[in-house]
Amino acid sequence: MWPCRSQQGEDARLYSAVQALSDFCCSLGLNVPTGKDSLSLSQQYPDGRKIIAPGTVIVTSGAEISDVRKTVSPVLVNDKNSSLYYIDFSFDEQRLGGSAFAQTLGKIGSDVPTVKNPEYFADCFNAIQELIKKGWIMAGHDISAGGLITTLLEMTFANAEGGLHVNLHDLGGEGDDLVKMLFAENPGVVIQVSDLHKKELREYLEDNGIGFAKIAYPTPKERKMVVVKDEFSHEFDIDSLRDTWYRTSYLLDTKQSMNGMARKRFQNYKKMPVETKFNPNFKGMFANLGLNPERWQNKEAQACPKAAIIREKGTNGDREMAYTLWLAGFEVKDVMMTDLISGRETLEEVNMIVFCGGFSNSDVLGSAKGWAGGFRYNEKAKKALENFFSREDTLSLGICNGCQLLMELGLIFPEMGDKHPRMEHNLSHKFESTFVSVEIPKNNSVMFGSLEGTKTGIWVAHGEGRFVLPEEAARYNIAAKYVYDTYPGNPNGSDYATAAVCSADGRHLAMMPHLERTIFPWQNAYYPFTCRKHEVTPWMEAFVNAREWVKNKKNN
Repeated sequence: MWPCRSQQGEDARLYSAVQALSDFCCSLGLNVPTGKDSLSLSQQYPDGRKIIAPGTVIVTSGAEISDVRKTVSPVLVNDKNSSLYYIDFSFDEQRLGGSAFAQTLGKIGSDVPTVKNPEYFADCFNAIQELIKKGWIMAGHDISAGGLITTLLEMTFANAEGGLHVNLHDLGGEGDDLVKMLFAENPGVVIQVSDLHKKELREYLEDNGIGFAKIAYPTPKERKMVVVKDEFSHEFDIDSLRDTWYRTSYLLDTKQSMNGMARKRFQNYKKMPVETKFNPNFKGMFANLGLNPERWQNKEAQACPKAAIIREKGTNGDREMAYTLWLAGFEVKDVMMTDLISGRETLEEVNMIVFCGGFSNSDVLGSAKGWAGGFRYNEKAKKALENFFSREDTLSLGICNGCQLLMELGLIFPEMGDKHPRMEHNLSHKFESTFVSVEIPKNNSVMFGSLEGTKTGIWVAHGEGRFVLPEEAARYNIAAKYVYDTYPGNPNGSDYATAAVCSADGRHLAMMPHLERTIFPWQNAYYPFTCRKHEVTPWMEAFVNAREWVKNKKNN
């Protein structure tokens, strides 16, 4: 975006910026398919004041990836037997012009970093890709706004424990400007590599002509970052700086959240790390769960249990769920509400139905209330659902919007009648989309029974996800709970930190979090580094349990 009409000389600056971008892309063999500028970023007020936003080149890039499982996390691994290496992509001197540091001083500067050698830039990029393929990079982070010191701090922020010892001796010569070393935003990366590979790493980078410097190592037992350069030494309090870093988000949140939830988030965000605890018998491999992701290639007919995805206008979690069911060993069919309303589908041959997440009928009447009306006020759809739930060889699962539907229709605890719990607005009164920890208590759920004791992460995305459970917890057969009772670990304020409930017989499960979006490790915002070779997460076991239950019912 560029204020071309606002200030003399901006047209020329825009031309220069586009020319530089074009030359750089041509040197790398990349194309820019399109571009746009606003031509004006000014605002004039009645008192004569005129505000001009600075011109900014915004570039969005996209590329194909060879293996989504090779994602590198920016979160520092607290392994003392590892080291952090700085790799500069710019081939330029460290400069502070245009940096976040300069802006904090009320300045912009004119001496800005650039990429001196596009060929070297490409060599650095390709070298990093090769290191990722080799599996040597434990964590990595780009150097951008805030420079090297911000990069290193951000790598520690997501942890609740551990810090860094940083020695900049190898990064520059004696007497080099420490401020530039820490705050310059020259393009580059910081990577963490196990000391087991340090010799191989050096040989590889040197053989490929890539400059590097060993700059730090983790200190797992100390929650601070120590920076040393020549005679200079300073300790940074990580948690204090993390609060400073988070404060802007907090101030924005105060304008969006109700009931003091913004303050609670600010107080608790770093006290609620994602917790994981897997059962000893969970191996995380396809074979251990009897899964074959290539079974579609098998031309031989197989008798598989049948599952159906029930969709309404606005459902958006159906594809992930359909694949998850298929991977678990189900034959999956797509059923629209119009199929049930018209009588084209009766669910007679189906053993499991799933109501997925989304915004059914735009939820204009409240979450899932319009969807529920589709069943209540259409005889054929109502009859098909009643017949399905009356059978003893069936399972059902409602996720998010589907959970709201099952609760609205009173299908989880039919014995409660009018006292059946409903879902209400999150206490924050805003849409919550985050990655949280849940635990599986002792339960009789068909899907979750074997997961008892498991703690792991999962995605949530909802506006009305609060379970209001006025009676004692034992009445509700709670099948999953948020690990933390309070916000934001309990993202909606549910009673008893409830994330899922199931029917008395364990066959029908309603939950707000999206387990279908979390079945592969690479889908998770956090997954234990020690389990990085897992092919699936514990959530996949729930669907395998469903498959086996249906098979046993059919065989008995």
